[in-house]
Amino acid sequence: MQLPTRKHRCKTLRGPRRRGPTPLFLKTAVRKRLPLGSAVTSLSLPMALKIGDSAPEFSLPDQNGETVSLAALRGQRVVLYFYPKDDTPGCTKEACNFRDQWSSFKAAGIRVLGVSKDPATSHGRFISKYDLPFTLLTDTEPCPVATAYESYGLKKFMGREYMGMMRHTFVIDAEGRFERIYIKVKAETMADQILADLGLG
Repeated sequence: MQLPTRKHRCKTLRGPRRRGPTPLFLKTAVRKRLPLGSAVTSLSLPMALKIGDSAPEFSLPDQNGETVSLAALRGQRVVLYFYPKDDTPGCTKEACNFRDQWSSFKAAGIRVLGVSKDPATSHGRFISKYDLPFTLLTDTEPCPVATAYESYGLKKFMGREYMGMMRHTFVIDAEGRFERIYIKVKAETMADQILADLGLG
């Protein structure tokens, strides 16, 4: 049997030509180099919160059902990071990066708090599975704390719009003011970047 020529092999691998305009999620996946079908876009407006602003006060339950409030943490730096969901690929990378850099945060007296909509039971499993040494908080819908931090809003995935948690990170200084704000977060290196920016890396 005669093998196909290189030209024919390339045509076979290329597959049928797509007709019509490229869907939004495909364009986004190519632009961000994301795996096909994983592109989520934020439809929120530019953030109004600025460095130097007072961070909104909050009190939220942690993975043990105990209340954690920002006011009680006055006098120390706090890293407050919002993430979409426990035990998903990007959120796991981000959490594990904070875990791997935990000794540096602990030595600097920095409290790390992760926030999502997940309940305490989910947080507990996530912490146990990946040996996370920091606190996870639950902000249930309509997510008033995330909304105050402009980290909850309209998102789009495969043409479907929905309300969801944004991947944003805030560094709050000892006086309760924003020291750093990250709205374009690289999940796998967020902790590294914070330490470098604070001169602790």
